[in-house]
Amino acid sequence: MAEDKNADEVTPEEQALADEWAAALEEAGDASQEDIDAMLAGNTESTRMPMEEFNAPAGNRNEQYDATDSPNLDVILDIPVTISMEVGNTDITIRNLLQLNQGSVVELDRLAGEPLDVKVNGTLIAHGEVVVVNEKFGIRLTDVISPSERIKKLR
Repeated sequence: MAEDKNADEVTPEEQALADEWAAALEEAGDASQEDIDAMLAGNTESTRMPMEEFNAPAGNRNEQYDATDSPNLDVILDIPVTISMEVGNTDITIRNLLQLNQGSVVELDRLAGEPLDVKVNGTLIAHGEVVVVNEKFGIRLTDVISPSERIKKLR
């Protein structure tokens, strides 16, 4: 028969977790309920860090700058995005999805020769056609959607 664990016994893992919590609470300091309520209400303007302006120069962010300067795009140029080319799509039932196997044909909502959609992070930015370059597939952009039209579609 298995012995029942004594309710007063604390395992080393439980003690380590309790010690971590105690250290974290000690670091948090003495925050009164009023401080917590003020923080939740958003009344912490004095402790909130100012947001950087997109147009601000890359140097000292506290210096005044002319709003007519060009935006500092360097801050976003290295952000990775996902680009995808959509040949078409269709809706099928899960039953039909589970029946797909090698050689199955799925009918799409586009006609042959119709331009593909080029999307960046799911947002349509262009249309194009399939080309072959050095034995690899590529896409030639035939129509690029203007930034103003893309912004209108987001709203």
